Amino acid sequence: MKRRNFLYYGLLFVGGCTLLPQPARDRDPSRRGNRPETLRFTVTDRNGMEELQRDYEPFRQELARVLDKKIEFFPTENYTAAASALQLDRVDLVLAGPSEYVVIQATTNAVPLISVTRPNWRSLIVVREDSGIHSLTQLQGKTIAMGAIGGTSSHLAPTKFLIDAGLNPNTDVTIRMLGTQGFSGLEELKTGQVDAWGGASHRYENFLEAEGANRSAYPPLITGRILPGDVLVANSKLAPDFIEQLRERMLKNRDRLIEAILATPNNQKYRKSQIVRANDVEYELIREVYKTIGQGDFMP
Repeated sequence: MKRRNFLYYGLLFVGGCTLLPQPARDRDPSRRGNRPETLRFTVTDRNGMEELQRDYEPFRQELARVLDKKIEFFPTENYTAAASALQLDRVDLVLAGPSEYVVIQATTNAVPLISVTRPNWRSLIVVREDSGIHSLTQLQGKTIAMGAIGGTSSHLAPTKFLIDAGLNPNTDVTIRMLGTQGFSGLEELKTGQVDAWGGASHRYENFLEAEGANRSAYPPLITGRILPGDVLVANSKLAPDFIEQLRERMLKNRDRLIEAILATPNNQKYRKSQIVRANDVEYELIREVYKTIGQGDFMP
């Protein structure tokens, strides 16, 4: 896989935004100081206000009750825009996926508050039954389909499998990024256009069901452990003791908050999820992959 600049240019944008003037927060009395009465909240994979309201309005309302604060949506288009908003002190709380969290935390010093676990969210690499490939080391010189660039389960975790097997993902294999729409990548594996596919286990299971196939037809070479959860981060400009108070309130009321997340159809990936204290060490695997594929310049 060629060295990719998919993070570099986005982070140049984030860094450039620090040169812009800061908003006049003091005009709003609720925004004075670093213990504001109004907290601004966004989700990195929801584009704009309409999607935020559609999928997170029940959570916003419950979060306001739990924290005893006013919670306002702050719409962003993607994680780079959310990172910029943190740098410019325009947002206070951001819910991000694991790979997005790593980038945001490295570029903004955002403080991880809590993690929303994703039970059974794993990655794997599979081949065809007739491929003659029985180990990851046999993928050297082969073509592997993966999903979304920078995706935790569809790109970074499968790449970590290769690294742990002693393969250089930049030179020892050819990686084709085919997206995560439908059964992209798995269809190419079926027709022999690629030698293996790496991605999320639920997409693999859905593909087998659609094909009426069993696991022996597309045997996994490896199935990983449960991936780290999504992370709710706080703006580092908030007072440390205030951040801790927010965290403790969320942990104390974790069941109420999960119920609120699940109140909308598009959040069913969080079924059986738990809210736990975020543990930054769990995200080291993502940092390692970024560095190995040449995207680690922004890492500390």
